[in-house]
Amino acid sequence: MGFRDRRAVVTGGTGALGVAVVGALLEAGAICHVPYRSEEEAARFPHRAHRNVTLTALGDLADEAAVNAYYDGMGTLWASIHIAGGFAFATIGESDKKLLMGQIESNLVSAYLCCRAAVAGFRRAGGGGRIVNIAARPALEPRQGVSMTAYTAAKAGVAALTQALGEEVAKDGILVNAVAPSIMDTPANRKSMPKADYAAWPKVEEVAATILFLASPDNAVTRGAIVPVYGKS
Repeated sequence: MGFRDRRAVVTGGTGALGVAVVGALLEAGAICHVPYRSEEEAARFPHRAHRNVTLTALGDLADEAAVNAYYDGMGTLWASIHIAGGFAFATIGESDKKLLMGQIESNLVSAYLCCRAAVAGFRRAGGGGRIVNIAARPALEPRQGVSMTAYTAAKAGVAALTQALGEEVAKDGILVNAVAPSIMDTPANRKSMPKADYAAWPKVEEVAATILFLASPDNAVTRGAIVPVYGKS
């Protein structure tokens, strides 16, 4: 899909979905920049030895100075894909301000700062670019956010960010979109929900394929979309 020698940032690239996205980008010829929080993440990352992968210890993606410095040193960037985030399953009674702010920082603030830094990089290069954020099904269907209100509110913010920014930067050739997955088929999700119907869940490779299209030069017209990736669930 035209990724040959194009640079892409993938936050959350060491997680289940991130590994699938980075793998697909590498197959398409991309150069991948993957920030990580812990050395344990980096050590188990299956693409760490690939010549087109640069792993960087970044820490907190809600740290504006750290994010700006990371993107400033990137070189000419084509795509920025923001998978990093947090999840909290907690009733409103359990969701105090600390939990809420943690969800907002890990999901919305991190995406916002990475979007902002990526746009600055795209504008410096002058060639346009692509941004893909990760919302969630409850962001589109908030009634599904029972017992995860803080997470739902934060991901709804990511969806709104995507739509507003998509309009703002379209004139620069920067297309901003998001995917909204339902529960994905990952080892962690299977462990936490052992009686679920795994066959109905979207596979990470399927979600990655949608992300790759939105991030690719083949996507020439879609902006501000929050694309449902629900599988059969």
